Amino acid sequence: MHNNLRSMQQIAWTGYVTIVRTEVRRFMRIKAQTLVPPVITMVLYLYIFGSIIGRKVGSILDMPYIQFIGPGIIAMALINNAYSNVSSSFFSSKNHRFYEEMFVTPIPSVSIVLGYLSGGVLRGLFVTCLVSVVVYLFNPFVIHNMFVLIFAALTTAIIFSALGMINAIIAGDHDEANWVNNFVITPLTYMGGVFFPMTALPAIIQPVAEMNPILMVVSSFRYGILGIEAGPVYLHLTGLGVCVIGLVILLMAMIERRYRLGD
Repeated sequence: MHNNLRSMQQIAWTGYVTIVRTEVRRFMRIKAQTLVPPVITMVLYLYIFGSIIGRKVGSILDMPYIQFIGPGIIAMALINNAYSNVSSSFFSSKNHRFYEEMFVTPIPSVSIVLGYLSGGVLRGLFVTCLVSVVVYLFNPFVIHNMFVLIFAALTTAIIFSALGMINAIIAGDHDEANWVNNFVITPLTYMGGVFFPMTALPAIIQPVAEMNPILMVVSSFRYGILGIEAGPVYLHLTGLGVCVIGLVILLMAMIERRYRLGD
């Protein structure tokens, strides 16, 4: 019994490590497509919005505009890259039916889910570190609360990696695979307080805007880096933690039941 349990643990660990290595090698092999473009995009955001438009805007919340948007730019890079890594990788595996090779092995569902999520988290955090350096070069900052920043970064990366995998499982073609990013994540990101405070919106819209989950992410990043509190920070962090648990459980159930993967 003990030997069987140990053997199962070894299989689970080996499967997990293999998937993570494959994911890391994949996005590092094509880093000109996966790592460089996000950094260039964020440089353009900082230069156009922060430097050029920022000179016209002046200051927001008693700070230069470029300093205000910095944490949101970092959060946006993390969201986009964590999501797109898992979405494109698993959809490609599904589209070419590579995933069938995993399902005929004794690798448990938890290893498959955590392996793909870890790949998305690693790419998201890697790009986040690069973008953070760029933001620092544009406007140096001192991290206000490291715990809040690390917790927000990890939970955000897991949440959007999970959403990318869920979308890849459900999507039937490339158009559907891009639908969530184009019509859900991108609009919510721009309305998530990256470029303006929620108080700039009309009073009648603010309660609806506060329900935007990406606002929780941006607010947590802004508090962790600058110490600006826009709403109950620890409530936002709790919400992110609950989302992580719920999405991972949902993914485990989808993979275990081979949801839309058995045809």
